[in-house]
Amino acid sequence: MPGGRHVEAFLEMLAAERGAARNTIAAYAADLADFAPNAGGPVHQARPEALSAYLRGLSDQGLAPRTAQRRLSALRQFFGFLARQGVREDDPTLLLATPKIPASLPKPLAEAEVTQLIEGAARLPEPRGARAVAMLELLYSSGLRASEAVTLPAAALRAGSVLVTVRGKGGRDRLVPISDRARQAVAAALGAPEPNRRWLFPSRGASGHLTRQGLGVLLKDAALAAGIDPGRVSPHVLRHSFASHLLAHGADLRSLQMLLGHADIATTQIYTKVLEERLRALVEAHHPLAGRTKEDPRLP
Repeated sequence: MPGGRHVEAFLEMLAAERGAARNTIAAYAADLADFAPNAGGPVHQARPEALSAYLRGLSDQGLAPRTAQRRLSALRQFFGFLARQGVREDDPTLLLATPKIPASLPKPLAEAEVTQLIEGAARLPEPRGARAVAMLELLYSSGLRASEAVTLPAAALRAGSVLVTVRGKGGRDRLVPISDRARQAVAAALGAPEPNRRWLFPSRGASGHLTRQGLGVLLKDAALAAGIDPGRVSPHVLRHSFASHLLAHGADLRSLQMLLGHADIATTQIYTKVLEERLRALVEAHHPLAGRTKEDPRLP
């Protein structure tokens, strides 16, 4: 492995202490392997100049700022780990500038489109239609990530429990309310509970539960049945729609942060555009001078 035993120790730490998923660990390994030929020697001994030259090279190659930022994040985590372990006396990434990423706004479905999507899902052949309706109701009512939804345990929606414990990124648990409507849709899709069933949405695949890929295909089928471009529909889009519609109806960012499971409120602030539009509409509708021109005789 490029980088030798220090990289291996770092990746082992991610798995053991942070509970990182295999895909996450593989991504860190790939980013560090990409840097290795540019380190000017053993990766763990790389100097700040080598790191700076590497990041400039990423920009010169025309890589997207998000890709460069991800690779810098991997390097920061790696060299921070080395400094904490006493392998290095310094952290050469501390003074490196983070590539700026243009703020991207979510592209949620309209509320009417969500209703249209659920109605389209109900027209799919059974039992696929019932399962599609259940997943749509669950995702839209909770804002769950795809990985969180497909790995819900069979007992997650047990009677009498309004809140469901969800394990999100980094192994962090949070409580998420699930609507009665979503609960009823899941019950209709799954029927009577089966003994010894482990997952809420079981599958015959190796994982034992519906996969993220399987969920994505299910939503695409629902979109086609609803007459909506399937390219606009995904678990991530439904999560954006959940958040945007909540804000549009008066929710605050701090509550939304808790519901979405964001560790940092800054991540949730991507939705402030929705708040800005709602506040502007509020002023336009209710301020006594809103909408009046300079020629309006009522102005002083």
